[in-house]
Formats: sequence, C-alpha cells, structure tokens
Amino acid sequence: MGDIFKIRDLRYIPRWSVFFIDVSVIFFSVLVTYLLLKSLGVKLNFIEYQNEKIFSVIIVNILFILLFKTYAGIIRHSTFFDFCKILWSSGSALITLLGMNFISGLALGKPLFLYPVLFLFFLISIFLMFFFRMITKQFFSVFMNPKDASSKERVAVVGIGGASVSLANAIIHNPDHPYQLAGFLSARSDSKKAMLLGHKIYNKKQFIKSNLREQFDAVLIKDMMTKREMEEWTALALDNGLKVLKAPVASIIKEDDVVRGIRPLKIEDLLNRPAIKIEGEEVRSFHVNKTILVTGAAGSIGSEIVRQVAQLNSSLIVVVDQAESPLYELQLELLEKFPNQKFKFVLADISNYSRIEKLFDDYQFSIVYHAAAYKHVPLIEDNPHEAIFVNIGGTKNLALLSKKYNVKRFVMVSTDKAVNPTNVMGASKRAAELFVQSLQNSPENTTKFITTRFGNVLGSNGSVIPHFKKQIEKGGPVTITHPDIIRYFMTIPEACELVLQAGTMGQGGEIYVFDMGKPVKILDLAERMIKLSGYTPGVDIKIDFIGLRPGEKLYEELLTDNSTTIPTHHEKIMISRDPLMEFEDIDTLCQQIIMSAMNKDNLQIVKILKVIVPEFISNNSEFEVLDKISEHEVYK
Repeated sequence: MGDIFKIRDLRYIPRWSVFFIDVSVIFFSVLVTYLLLKSLGVKLNFIEYQNEKIFSVIIVNILFILLFKTYAGIIRHSTFFDFCKILWSSGSALITLLGMNFISGLALGKPLFLYPVLFLFFLISIFLMFFFRMITKQFFSVFMNPKDASSKERVAVVGIGGASVSLANAIIHNPDHPYQLAGFLSARSDSKKAMLLGHKIYNKKQFIKSNLREQFDAVLIKDMMTKREMEEWTALALDNGLKVLKAPVASIIKEDDVVRGIRPLKIEDLLNRPAIKIEGEEVRSFHVNKTILVTGAAGSIGSEIVRQVAQLNSSLIVVVDQAESPLYELQLELLEKFPNQKFKFVLADISNYSRIEKLFDDYQFSIVYHAAAYKHVPLIEDNPHEAIFVNIGGTKNLALLSKKYNVKRFVMVSTDKAVNPTNVMGASKRAAELFVQSLQNSPENTTKFITTRFGNVLGSNGSVIPHFKKQIEKGGPVTITHPDIIRYFMTIPEACELVLQAGTMGQGGEIYVFDMGKPVKILDLAERMIKLSGYTPGVDIKIDFIGLRPGEKLYEELLTDNSTTIPTHHEKIMISRDPLMEFEDIDTLCQQIIMSAMNKDNLQIVKILKVIVPEFISNNSEFEVLDKISEHEVYK
C-alpha cells in the first residue's frame, strides 16, 4: 500500500526521464523498422555499414529532440501544441535524412537508405511517441486520482466554445480536485447528438425535460459570461435543484489555478453590473505626487478608496479612522500590498477639530476624501446626537479646514438616503451636503467642494447580504422588514471609482449621482441566496417579515430621474439639482444643532434638522409628531 501512495504522490515525470524514453522510442522504432524489412525480405543498400547508418538516424533524431525540446512539457497535461512539437521534431529529422539520402545518391550512385525505409521509420516513431504520451495521460487520469470518484461533484460545464473546452480539460487533467466532468450544457439546439471530450452535450430543452439530478450535482459557469447569461443558467440550475459553481477562466491561465479557483456562485456575482468606465490617466494625473487624506479609511468605502489611490503614485496617503482594530488590520494589509507607497495611519475622531487641524497643518493635503460617517439608520434614529457630532460636525470641521489650508479638492461621500430623507441619518447627511456646498462660493475660497451619492454597497459592513448569509448559516430564519421593499445595489470598487472620477470631473459645488440600474426586490434577493446555499426557501430556511424599522423607506428615491439630474460627459454620472443654502444660514443652524447635540436634546436636534432639511419627513419613527409643528414654532 505504501508503494501505491508513493506513486500517487508523483506529480509529473521528470524531463530527463521523458528524454530517455523518447530516445528509447527512437531505438525501438529503428529496430521495428528493420525487423519488418527483414521479414519482408527487402534488400538494403550498404548493408556492410548498417550499424553506422542506424547510429546516424538516431543521432539526427536526438539532435532535433533537443532542438524542439519535446521532453520539456508535463506529459499528463500534454496538449495539441506538445504533439505538434513531436511532429516538427520527427519531420525535421526526416527531411534531414532525406537530404543526406539525396546527396549520398549523387555521390555514391545509390542512396544510403531506401526511401520507403525512412518514411516507415518516421511513421512508427511518431506513433510510438504519441502513444506513450496518451498512455501517460490516461494513467494519471485513472490511476493517479487520490479521491474516490463517487465523492466528487459531477459538474456540467456551460458552453461548448474554446473557453468551456479548456475549462473541461482543466477538470479532467486535475483529478486531485473534487470535481468530475459529467457533460456540457449549451443554448444551441443543433448539438444534442454531438459528443465533446467523450461527454454528452445537453441543450436547454433537454435540461428542463430531463431529470438531471441523477446525472449532475452542479452547473459550472464562467466569469466571462454576460450578466444575462449568468442569470438564465443560474435560474435554470436552481429550479432543477442543482448547485451553481463559477470558474475564473478570464483571469487565470494555468489549468490547476482554474480548477482551484472554482467556487460556489455568490449573490454578488448576479448583482454585479458592467464596471464603470474610468478615465484612468486623468484620475492618475490628479493624484501623482500629491498628499491625500482619506477619512473613515477603515470602513468599506474608505478602505477601497485608499486601495485605489495607492495605485496612483501619490507621495503620501494619510489614513484616518477612529476604529482602532479595523485601522490596524488595514495597516497590515496596505503595507503588504503596497510596499512602495508611503502611508501615515492616524487614529482620530473627525469631530475633534484641534486633532484634525494638526493633520492639515503637518501634511498640507492636496485632496481630501471624506468617507467617515455613521450610517446605520435604526441606531442613528435612537441616537441622533451622535449623527450630529460626526455626520454634521465632523464634515464641518473637515470642510472648513480644507478651505483654510487651501486643499485643492474636497470630495465627500454621501448616500441616496439624503434624498427626501425619512430618517435622522439621511437628514444629517443632507445637512452635511448643504454645508459643503455652501462653502464653494464663500469669500476667499480656493477649494473645489464635490459631493458623491450612491445607494447600497454590496458586502459593506452591516449591509443586507452579509446579514442574510449569517442567518442562512445559522439555519434561519431570514428576516425581511417588508415583502415589497426594494433597494439599488452597486459594488464597493464601482462606488469608489465613482468617487475618484467625480473628484476629477468636479468644478466645485456639484452633487454627483450614479446610474444605479434596476432596483432589486429584497425578498427575491433572500430567496436567491437561500437557493444558492443549497436550501429551499420556506422549507429548509424560513423567511420572516418583521416590519419596517424606524426611519426606513419602502422604496429608495430614484436618483437618475431626468427632472432632478443633469447629464455629464460620462454616461453613468449625473449632477443632481438640489436646493442650496447660504453659508451664513447653514453655519448658524449647524452651530445650533451641535449645541443641542451636546445637551443630548434629541427632540430639539430633530426639530432643527427639519428646518435645515425641509423635505425631511419622519417615517415609522417617534419623531413623526414633529412634522405637525410649523417651522416658526421651532424656536419657541
């Protein structure tokens, strides 16, 4: 048994062994050729020099084996290219020997070899070298597999094109991975009787009609598929009770890496949209040799902004956050990934003016990316004073300091919840937007103040998808506030690319919004996630509706409404038309609301917030009573 396991540990045949075997094949081919000729009674030329002639044939073939390096490939992964090398090597040897034969015929009156002898040797040697490689491939495929085939997932590869065939070959040639090729799936209907790599091709109609659970365990899609194709095949697989796997064909070349990269399909894969087209050189030119400040840098958005800016050759990136552990983890990651980029990691609270001013004085920033904020709607609804300190007070500090220290560009990260807000969090972000915008035309200002808004970010801290994943892992139930609730989604890199692009596009005072695409029904999202996890919604994992949370909307505002936006030269980015406030007015109100926050007077905080943001109408909140109070009563 020990010897068997040692054989199974053999990853490939060493090059010197392959070379020795190829040379042995040449010897054997010569031997077989002459035995055949002898049995047929063929009379050879220059029989007295037979050993010398055999030696010359072998030497010529060895020279071309060395030249074309037919022994260099890994035999178990032999491809058509490897077989072509053998053909070129043997063909070149044949041509050389034919040339020698022709010259000897002219010089000696007759050729050294009979011409049929050379062609017979060529065919035998080619066949035997091919045969050796095919046998070796089959040996590794059948006998070197350490896993029991019955324990493997039987996968059906979607598609019959070159990428799909390469993916299928990668599975066949890497038997130590837990996948077994069981067939192909195609949208075409003209290939239902065809076979590919010895496996049947099923079209969509056969897929629907057949009981494929008995033949497949999973459907394998490629990352290079369009979103529509991915959704169609995923729905088809899940409806038939099959798992959905995804392979990284587009970004990985090695077969072993492709198979190792196969993973279960994630809901994020289905929600992803085509990446926003970024004008890279323009963005880069704004950051080269500049000192950059990123606040909220340990958060989902802030950390991705840092990662993207770190690729733009800035002279220094100052990374600020008040969350100690996440900041430390980010520090370890960035120092490893970007060893040539200079960073300064600062633990600080943006609501502390003197602490933040020291940074502006020390580093003289060119660009400020302001991503620090409190964002969780129910928590802020219960603790409105904290939103005032950070979302309004912290933004005010950073914006005023940017003006004072002549920062070239100040880019604020906002949220779609600032549009017609129904909660304190959204209203506090809208108030921060108004303050930032008011500074644009203030006296002696040289800074370009720019704001960006986007919706929900896939995979961000505390967002719905990680929350659902945890609930599914625990066996449910998955909790949804309302069966009709919908949300817009975008990826974290996409959101941050928007921030960088807007920072370069802005001339100051704009609020940029993003084409969010189509909204997603949260109930559909939950059901799809449950199915992707291998469960049946409502049977294996229950779905409970718990009612809207304080301040929560049923439908988010559509930011791409033509009546409220102005197009830009970028098809995915628009400018929002929003009311403005004079600096003196918003500054006075911000001072008053910060004072109320210091007194922990939540009712007075929300009263003033509703004056700053007149469209702020509370929903499902204790502060709904304030919407009945007229504006002139706020200061009574």
